[in-house]
Parts: sequence; structure tokens; C-alpha cells
Amino acid sequence: MVKKMSIAALLLGIYLISAGFLVVGHRGDPLNAPEETFQSFDSAFNHGANYVELDVHVSQDNVLVVSHDRDLYRVTNTHAIVSQQPFAALQKLYQANGEPIHSLGEVFAHYQNNPNAKFLVETKKTAKGNPKNMEALLVALIKQYHMENRVMVHSFSFESLEEMKKLMPSIPRIFIAGSLGRLNFERFTVTTGVNISSEITTPDLVKQLHYIGQKVFVWDEMTEKQQQWNSVVNLPIDGVVTNYPEVGHEYQVLKGKSSVRSTDQDVAVVSDKPLTTYENPYLRVQNQTLAKPGVAYHASQYVAMEGRAYYQIGANTFVDADYVNPETLCPTLVPYVGARVQLRATVAASSAYTSPTHPQAVTGTLQPHKQYRIQAIKVVNSSTWVKTAAGWVNTAKLLLHLPAAAPTQLAGPLDTFFQEPAKDRIALLDLNALVPGSQMIKPAKPASSASRLAAWNPQYLTYLAARNTAKKE
Repeated sequence: MVKKMSIAALLLGIYLISAGFLVVGHRGDPLNAPEETFQSFDSAFNHGANYVELDVHVSQDNVLVVSHDRDLYRVTNTHAIVSQQPFAALQKLYQANGEPIHSLGEVFAHYQNNPNAKFLVETKKTAKGNPKNMEALLVALIKQYHMENRVMVHSFSFESLEEMKKLMPSIPRIFIAGSLGRLNFERFTVTTGVNISSEITTPDLVKQLHYIGQKVFVWDEMTEKQQQWNSVVNLPIDGVVTNYPEVGHEYQVLKGKSSVRSTDQDVAVVSDKPLTTYENPYLRVQNQTLAKPGVAYHASQYVAMEGRAYYQIGANTFVDADYVNPETLCPTLVPYVGARVQLRATVAASSAYTSPTHPQAVTGTLQPHKQYRIQAIKVVNSSTWVKTAAGWVNTAKLLLHLPAAAPTQLAGPLDTFFQEPAKDRIALLDLNALVPGSQMIKPAKPASSASRLAAWNPQYLTYLAARNTAKKE
């Protein structure tokens, strides 16, 4: 009963959070095609981007021109200030792939019949908020090409987003911030989301922004460095603006296949050896640190995917959940690590599995009359599993070999087994009953329970020492 209550409390402490995020191609796919061209946009969409990001300036004759820079020299090798030229003149300038400078209207017309082509438009304003008519021009084009459900707007200009809210309140409005100082509640009265630098993004910040109803996008140069992607993908963000839409899509697919839950609990590894940890569970990129048995870790996320599950126990640190239990159960479970088990007499053979939480794939078979050493223990809902050389096995099918040094003053049904010779000491391995408060293996003198358990299994002393050291730290 106590164990069931512990597991129920554990489950209540876990709740579902969004696993998916949008991939936004920054200026399209700029590493494979000239930025903000049809070729660049097509490449981004073809490589899995949900949106492409583009920038707009206003020409001399009030046309929204697609360009990041006000001076087109970098992309056309010709000095031309957008606001000082009519669009007809700007359209005669060409990028490296032969495409001319485009207007936003041309972009919308080009993709109008492709419902999967969506756009994140950045309004480029001066410090004084010019040009004043940019938002009205943008709203007119959105309505003309029926792009209301296919456009989001982001900007460094709060005034621009404020105007967009007045003119078209249904459009998502995202404030771009490179520092925390630019975020305040005045902004949030207008915005529906923020686009923040990965340099300042933390899980707590994302949680706080979500709490006040803001979507969270992250921008960065997003190089091919694995560590940078590992960090970003572990955040519960709503989108990433990246120069690498293909890489972003790869992580998006992997994370989309997973079930991500937030949790707030102390856990510990119950195993005979330290465990490898990973920077993220999606590509299983290994960390240099190990998760040590007997040390309490605080778990903040639980990620399940493709028959495996992981706990996040630190910044970009995940451990295989198969070996992890609530820390409160460890004093009960740890003494049995290293003990030997065999099948009950009524069981002819038993399959062993790759995982106790997802027992589908068979790794081997336990044979009758053969002993197997317990390498790890995992409590799963109403059952307990042990890891053997053959794989994971449910303890309901097992008998436990009790050594001669086992505790001799125990209350409950196990007393009978200690009256037998050591070589014949075999007991039903009912770890489900061995939780705090159970009478099955509760020492008659609690004060000396640790010493008796240590005599039974020396690893228990190692566990106690590691546990006490961790508490002092």
C-alpha cells in the first residue's frame, strides 16, 4: 500500500509539456542559396522548415522590399539604399544566383497556392520608428493574398508590433530581444511571443514566459556544433530561427516522436555501476560525466521515445530511466543489488527484455535452476524488475538466494527461510512489499538495521557513504 502511494505521488508530480517546436529558416536557407531569394526559401521548405524568416524595408514609392540590409551592396554588389530608390530601380539589381531583389507582394504571389509556405516577417524600422506606413502596407498585402493564417511578425521595434496589434490583432506578434533588459510587462501587453538570443535562454526563463502567455522562439547563428544544438533542443521552446533548417528539422522530428513531461523529484540510480549520461536523449550524445549509484539527483524532465525513457538530472544531462528510482525507495532496493536470483520452481523459463519500462524487445531467456546476479533494480508502477546478464525480468517469477550473512532478526514470513541451511536459503523475491513501512523485511531492532543489511550486502555501506556525502555537499 505504501509503495502504491509512493508511485501515485510520483505520477502526480509529472505533467505533460509540449515536445514539438517550429523550425524557421533564417532568411530561408542562406548557406545553400543566396538569402531571401525564391531559391533560398524553396530550399528551406524542402528541408523541413515550417516558416521562413524574411526582412522588409519600404522603397521610395512605398513598396515593401525583401532585404535584411537597407543598403543592397552586400547581396547585389551595388550600393542602393532601399528607401531612396523606387522599386522599379531596385528590381534591376540581381543576387548571385541571378534572381532580382523581390518585393513582399511578389513573394506572397509566388507562394500563394502553396499552403505549407509560411512566413515570419521582420519589420525593419529606424530608431525613430520610421517608416510610419510599414505596418499598413504589410496588412494590406496579407489581406490581398489571404495570408492571414500563414504570417507571423517579429521586430526589434515595440512600436511596430503595437501598430500591428491595432491594424490586425489576430496576427502573432513576436518581440526580438538580445538582452533581458528589453523584456518587460509593457511589451507583453502587445506581444504574443518573444524571440530571444540563445545566449540568455534558460529553462526558468522559458517557463516564466510561458506562464504569462508568451510563446518562446530562440535565435542564434546555430552553427553545426553539436553542443549548441543539444542545448537548444533541450529547452521547452516553441520555435527556433536558424541558418540550418535541415538540422533543425532533424531534431524537430526526433523530439516530435517523444513524450516530454516535466517533473520535480529527487531520484537515484539503483545499479552495480555508474551510468553513462547524455547531452540529450534524441541522438544519445554522451557526456563525460557519470550518474553514480547512491547519489541523489534532482530530475526536472522525463522523456520517453522509441522504447526508451530518460530523466534530465542537470543542464544538458540525461540518464537512462530504467536504472532510476525515487530516492526514497533506495534504502529498500540497494541491498538487493548483487544478490542472486533464479526462477521459481513453477516457471519453466522466462523471457528477459531490453527495458522494464518498455518490455517489448526480448534479449534472452532465464533458464530453470540457474542463478543470475542482480545488476540493477527498477520499480515500475505496481511491479519490480531486476536487471540480469540475460536482461530485465519481473521479480514475480523469481526466487532470491539468501546468503549465510543475511539478517537473522527479521519479522514476517522470511523467518522460515533463515531456519534452513545456507545452501538451501531461497525466498520469494517480493520486492513489491519491501518498501518503507512494510512488515515483510522490517528489522526487529531498527537502530541496527544498517549494520545487518551491510553484513548481507557490503554495497549497502557504499551506498550509505555516497548518500551521506551527497547530502553534505
